[in-house]
Order: sequence, then C-alpha cells, then structure tokens
Amino acid sequence: MKSIEEVRKEFGKRLVILGHHYQDSDVLKYCDFAGDSLALSKIAGECTEAEKIVFCGVKFMAESADTLTSDEQVVYMPDISAGCPMALMATAETFRAAMASIRSMVGDVVIPLVYVNSTVGVKAVCGENGGATCTSGNARKMLQWVFDQGKKVLFLPDQHLGTNICYDMGILDSEMKLYDPALENGGLTAEDLKVAKLIAWKGFCCVHNNFTVADVERARKEHPNAKIIVHPETPKEVTRLCDAYGSTAEIIKMVETFEDGSDVVIGTESNLVNRLAEQYKGKVNIFNLAPSYCKGMRVTTEENLQILLNYWPDENIIKVDSSEKENARKALEQMFFV
Repeated sequence: MKSIEEVRKEFGKRLVILGHHYQDSDVLKYCDFAGDSLALSKIAGECTEAEKIVFCGVKFMAESADTLTSDEQVVYMPDISAGCPMALMATAETFRAAMASIRSMVGDVVIPLVYVNSTVGVKAVCGENGGATCTSGNARKMLQWVFDQGKKVLFLPDQHLGTNICYDMGILDSEMKLYDPALENGGLTAEDLKVAKLIAWKGFCCVHNNFTVADVERARKEHPNAKIIVHPETPKEVTRLCDAYGSTAEIIKMVETFEDGSDVVIGTESNLVNRLAEQYKGKVNIFNLAPSYCKGMRVTTEENLQILLNYWPDENIIKVDSSEKENARKALEQMFFV
C-alpha cells in the first residue's frame, strides 16, 4: 500500500486534502489546508483543478464542500461515520414543522438563520424559506441582517451561539425564547412568539456544552492572572463569566495578540488548545478550561486516510442530492452576499 505522501505526489493538484482545526495532529500534517468548516468548504470550491477532495472532518462539513463544488469534483471522507451530534438535533422535517407552527401563530414574521454546523437537508429548508446560513464568526452580522428587515430570527441548531451573540447585541433574555422540537409548538405560545426577537432551537455542541461555571471558578483560582476565552457555543451562564469569546479562527487570532509570559485559559476543543499550547510554548502559557474532545473528529485517523487514498471506495463518497443542493447553496450564498 502506498504511503499518504506518495499518493499526494502522484495526484499533485488533482487531489486536495482538507483538515478541520479539531482534527488530531497526526491527520492534519497531511492536509493541504487546515481551517474551520466553512473556510475549508470555500477552499474546496476554489480548488478547481482538484478532481478528488478529501475532507477530514465530520459529515456536514463534507456536505457543504460538495454543495459548493462542481459536479465533476468528488468529495470523500476517510470514514463517513464521522458525525456531529448537534447537526442531528435538527432535521429537515422538524425544521419545516417549526416554520409552519410559528407562522400559524404569528404569521410570516420569522426568517430562519441556520448555523453551518447543520445537515444539508436543514440548509436546504433554510434556503426554501428565504433564510441564510452563518458561522460562529459572522453570526452577529447575519443576525443584524434579519433584524434590519424588521423580522424575528429562528436560529438553529445551536441555542448557545444564538443567545450569546444576541445578548451582546442588546437583546434581553426575556426576548429570547427556546424552541424545543420535542414539544407541541416547540413549547411556545403565541404570546411568547410575539415578544421574541430570537427563537433559539434547543440544540448544543457536545464539546462546548461541557464547560461549566465551576470550570471557570477553578481556572480563576489556578490561574488568577489569566484571560479566559471560550467558544460562543458555550452556555451563557459560563460565557458571561469569561473575559472574551470567539470562533475558532477568532480564538487563534486572540492568542497571537497576547504578550510574552501571558496566561490564557481556553474553552474549546482540546486538540486545538493543545496544539496552540505547543505552538506558543515559551511565549504564552495556554491551558484547557477543561478537557473536551470532539468524538466525531477522532473517527478520522492516519490509517483510514491512507486506506482511502489507496482504494477510493465509492462508499466513502459524499454526494448531496440534487433536490437539496440548489436550496442549500442558496442559504450558503445568501450569507456570502450580506
């Protein structure tokens, strides 16, 4: 069996390997590009010479890459079982039902905003309903886009990202309502919806939902001079005790700005935190708020990447259905134009 490097040299620009920041370093060292999910999907669309695109991440990311690439390009995953539990907390069916329920109570006053950490089916429903996608980095801009139209937001599937950003935009807690898809009408009344500016889907990231108030209190005692930074997918009661929050890319940029000898505690996926700690060793002292790993990312390994590159099995192809691709692309591209 050929080594990964041998296959990369053989294909040249006809092959692009993409790796998410949360991947293990043993995988990332073979990737042509490392980044967050949407940045990598956009790169896939820009690599027009690439015939084969390998996405080392979780399934919704590879779906976005296939949505934004041409029909001639083929997107693969080393293991298609690599998934995101949060993305599965909203389905196309429950999303459609939510839109119908909300409209039946308050009319056509809601625009959906879907986090890119969602299935292609959910993105397609968003596109059908005139909505847009967002990332953790541009969620504020996209929320403002909805509010500027005088509309309410149905934000899914991560409740914490929506509530954290809206709080910083001056939205009151009383104006943010939680929609639980397991309950009739999401557990909301017409009066709830009338006062709501944000309707947040009951969903969360398993990595960031783990962080607690006790973690922050412990970090303050152990590192009294440290700045504490978390990802906005962290629950609001934790986020509001921290010094700052930001997307993965923003956290990386923040670390770059700290003076030599600074202490920084970071609450996000531990592979990234550990890699930053190693990268800035001797300059900035970086600590995990608490150990928290993405199980979906750990499914991809150096071994199954090598197997994929040698045999290219059809079952490892990620192909978005044409009926979903058009509307999912609408939702993604709407974000690019705002």
